[in-house]
Amino acid sequence: MEYDVGSAGKIIVMRLKDGDPVYASIERAASAEHVACAAVWIVGGVQNGGVVVGPKVKDIFPLQVLEERFSDAREIVGFGTIFTNEQGEPKLHLHAAIGKGASAIAGCPRLGADCWLIDEVIMLEIAGLSASRKKDARSGLELLALGKGRKL
Repeated sequence: MEYDVGSAGKIIVMRLKDGDPVYASIERAASAEHVACAAVWIVGGVQNGGVVVGPKVKDIFPLQVLEERFSDAREIVGFGTIFTNEQGEPKLHLHAAIGKGASAIAGCPRLGADCWLIDEVIMLEIAGLSASRKKDARSGLELLALGKGRKL
């Protein structure tokens, strides 16, 4: 296990409007505000989405993912992180519960989702970290790397 310690930086409050792309909007705000590391919370509604709901087979690499797609309006509540990738771009990693009625999906909506009506997003910058996302050859994913990580 590795860990690092930072401190609270800027707090950014966002209102996404109907039709705004969730991932792109959050990453665009992080870029505009020069946020390299952050925690992100989201609550509201989404439509036209694609959610990664797990690997097809857990031990086959690079990973092949299971996807769930929807076009109707649904509720969302989620938590994520932002760290810059190797090109210096802020990249969001979000996991959320997305549902309508008794039906729910839990996973990573990185395949896209648009805001339905309103989404409220809180971005809490984490200052003082040298963390980023690095491409992992085995999984094919951009994974968290701690520059000054402490080991336990």
